[in-house]
Amino acid sequence: MKNILVINAGSSSLKWQLFQHTNLTMIASGVMERMQTPEARFTFKYQGQKEQTKIANLSYEDGVNRLLATLQANDIIQSPSDIIAVGHRVVAGATTFEAPTLITPDNLPTLKALDKYAPLHNPVQVDCIETLMSVLPDQTPQIAVFDSQFYLDMPAATSYYGLPYEDSQKYQIRKYGEHGISHEYILHETARFLQKDVHNLKLITLHLGGGSSITASQNGHPVDTSMGFTPLEGLPMGTRAGSLDAAIVPFLMTECHQSAEEIINRLNTQSGILGVSGISADMRDIQAAVTTNPRAKLAYEMFITSAAKFIGSYYVEMGGTDVITFTAGIGENDAVTRADICAKLAVLGVQIDEDRNLNGRGPRVISTDDSAIQVLMLPTNEELAIAKHVKAKL
Repeated sequence: MKNILVINAGSSSLKWQLFQHTNLTMIASGVMERMQTPEARFTFKYQGQKEQTKIANLSYEDGVNRLLATLQANDIIQSPSDIIAVGHRVVAGATTFEAPTLITPDNLPTLKALDKYAPLHNPVQVDCIETLMSVLPDQTPQIAVFDSQFYLDMPAATSYYGLPYEDSQKYQIRKYGEHGISHEYILHETARFLQKDVHNLKLITLHLGGGSSITASQNGHPVDTSMGFTPLEGLPMGTRAGSLDAAIVPFLMTECHQSAEEIINRLNTQSGILGVSGISADMRDIQAAVTTNPRAKLAYEMFITSAAKFIGSYYVEMGGTDVITFTAGIGENDAVTRADICAKLAVLGVQIDEDRNLNGRGPRVISTDDSAIQVLMLPTNEELAIAKHVKAKL
């Protein structure tokens, strides 16, 4: 059987799905969580069964090799040649890669040069590409699908920064947004779920997880997004600071006697929910400690407030909003966070149905019937979206 493998490596996790090539039926799936930490876990799902193993400090390279070995051990593939293509989620393509692209030894250095646009993501995603290039037959296509491509036609007024225009052009400085694959998928899934024309929707999508972003879409296209030149901008995230005054960087360089690279690393890996709370980057841990730990409570309140501010600004920017859709790890699984964000939107007429939010299952409306804005919870499926792009390239 010929299959397409999709690798979705994030800043702290790696999700994967194996699809049958002809009709993109999902055969097996899994996730590796809390990568490169003592709490790392490898989860494998096949035929309704789920196996989870703790593997301390699991690296992305080891994870990919373990995945292939597990597929063969379970007779899902007979040999690596059963995988006829691999699709990779890659965060930053800048304006260099504007569409899904076959990655080869010739253009791999060009892709590596874009690490500076997504320093937490692109390096591990390139690492996965190189690992699979080395263990799969040479002719197996490795196709990169870029988060940034969804935002390349965003209006200039929301894409550019207040820098000298020549600098923006020369150095490709603009908002690239991230999670574009997920936001694009949820945009169309929301329209399908509501049985509405996507071009008639004013939609705000919240992809909330270890990395979080919020996107406003109108007439079937994004008009603004919370992440920016890199995934550092926007909400305070698991380990990322989110939006801040740029002058903080040289200030900390002087005060801490560190280089710009060291400060940016601090803002990307030691800040956000982790940095404020001092206990964890994982919202599950924050939720467990919020009533007893003042710093955990502060981190949580900062996250909720920031989300509400972005939603409110997009509401004004689009001249109203028809639907708000929650997705991704926190967005799909944390009913309390959904409710707390929406509570701050009561001024816009948003009303959450407590029973639908807490007790419902699967894709659903979680707002009341008379809410001024419909609120949905829809699971994202970046892997299926990537598989469709890969199949179109074969």
